[in-house]
Parts: sequence; C-alpha cells; structure tokens
Amino acid sequence: MKLIIGLGNPGARYAYTYHNLGFLAVEALADKLNTNFKVKECNSIVARVFSHDLVIAKPQTFMNLSGIAVKGLLKKYKLMPKDMIIVYDDIDIERGVMRFRERGSAGTHNGMRSIISEIGTDDFKRLRLGIGRSDNMSLADYVLSEIDKDSRPIFIELIEKAVEFLTI
Repeated sequence: MKLIIGLGNPGARYAYTYHNLGFLAVEALADKLNTNFKVKECNSIVARVFSHDLVIAKPQTFMNLSGIAVKGLLKKYKLMPKDMIIVYDDIDIERGVMRFRERGSAGTHNGMRSIISEIGTDDFKRLRLGIGRSDNMSLADYVLSEIDKDSRPIFIELIEKAVEFLTI
C-alpha cells in the first residue's frame, strides 16, 4: 500500500492559497483516479483507490500540526514512512518548478517540521512544488494569500505535472 499526503490548511478561506498547493495536487490526483475524499479518519479526509492499493489524504489539523495526522495515518494503515509521499508548497523553489526528494530536512516549511518531529525521521519521499518568494510580503502573509490571477496558469500546469508524476 502507498500513502500520498497533500499538505494544506482546511477551510474555504485557505482553499486557493499558495500554502494549499499540496491539497490542490492531491485533489487533482483523486479526480484523475476517479475517487473523492469522503472518509474522515486520523484527523484527515481520505480517498481510497483500491485498484492502486493507494490512500490519498488531506490532513485537517492545519499546516503546523500536520505531523499529528501523518503519524495517525501511518499507524492506522501499518505503513512505514518510506511508504508515503508528502506533497507540499516550497518557497525555496522557483515558481512552477517541481522537485522530488527521497529524504531530507524540513527546510523552512513548518508542516514538514511537524511531520519530522512527530514520526521521528526525515527518511520519507516528498514532492516539493515551487511557489517562490514574494519581495513585498512577509512569508506568512505570502503563503496564506490567494494565488494571484496572473500566476494561476503556472500553478495549474505545476499541479498537472505533479499528478502525472504521482500516477507513474
């Protein structure tokens, strides 16, 4: 079994913010695999894809506490960290660029810090979706701001690339 977790913040206020790219990517993945998020478990909303032996999850703990949900999902499904992929936004990567890593530090991402702290390892896969930085906003204001209209095509394409990568 494989577990793919998209990071974001629950609620309509955050739905189309830069910090919710992980949610947007796994929602697009679920659409492509003809499933939807309908089960609530382990502080998450979950979609199951039985034909692919796959669980797709969106933690509902808010970003900075994502590790609580991730730890619960790993325990429930009796999986090891190496069996999951975390999908999330990354300000340290140029807008529209995607990077996959087998393991690594949390960098500047509080959701990743929470996950590493809760599960006790950084030895898990991650798909980082580049959002770049803003020159005229604080980090918190930027990541929680809505994706501007001019940038939406860049992020739609990035999400499509992520879905393609995750379905290979």
